[in-house]
Amino acid sequence: MASADRVGGRNRAAQTQLRVGRLTKAHGLKGGLKLELFTDDPDRRFTPGASFSLQVPETSPWHGKRLELAELRWYNGMPVGFFVDVPDRTTAESLVKAILWVDQDPEEVAEPDAWYDHQLVGLDVVRDGETVGTIDRLEHLPAQDLLVVKLGDREVLVPFVRAIVPEVDLDGGRVVVTPPDGLFEPLDDEPEPEPAEPTEAAESSDEGDAPAEQPAAEDDGTASTERS
Repeated sequence: MASADRVGGRNRAAQTQLRVGRLTKAHGLKGGLKLELFTDDPDRRFTPGASFSLQVPETSPWHGKRLELAELRWYNGMPVGFFVDVPDRTTAESLVKAILWVDQDPEEVAEPDAWYDHQLVGLDVVRDGETVGTIDRLEHLPAQDLLVVKLGDREVLVPFVRAIVPEVDLDGGRVVVTPPDGLFEPLDDEPEPEPAEPTEAAESSDEGDAPAEQPAAEDDGTASTERS
C-alpha cells in the first residue's frame, strides 16, 4: 500500500507500534546500514536518538533488544543509518533483514492510508460487489504486508497493495479487493479434462489389425525432446 507508516501492532506490547523501516545491507566499514523506508516522514522518524524495537529471529543476538539511531545519511538517494553499538561492518551484517518498529504516540494523528491491525481485522472483504470473506489477521513480511482472509474453512493471503486492495472503508466495515484470477478460487475447482475420443487407428487396433510398420527416421543432427 502506498502509504505512510505501515500498520502495526502484532500484539508486541500494550503500546501500539508502527513498522517504519527494514535494514537491507551493510554499507561501508563503519557500521552503516542501508534502509528500506516504510514511512513518508523519515525526517521525523529517523532523528538522532530515535529508539527502535527490532523484529528479528529468536536466534539473533539482537532478539529482545532495541536499537538507537546515531545518524541518518543519504548516499545517491539511498538512506543509510548509523546506530549506537554498531561500530563496524561485522556487527552491521548481524542486523541485515531486521525490521524497525517505533512506539506510536496515542495522541498522534493517523497519517493518510495508514491503518492499525485492529482496525482491519474483522472487516468484510468485497469482490465485484459481493462479500467473499473477512480479514482474520495481518502478516507483516519484509517485502510487504499480507491480509489473511478467511473464506469459510480456507485462508487466502492477499498482498496489501493498492493494485489489489484499492479501497479500505473503515466506516463501512469493508475492504474492496480486485485480485488476479485464481487467487480466491480453490485449486480443486479446476474442471477435469474430458477423456479423448478414440481414434480410427485405435479402433482398428482393438479389432485385431496390426498397425502399419513405420519407416526408420533418419538422423538430421537435431536433439530430440524425448528422453529415455
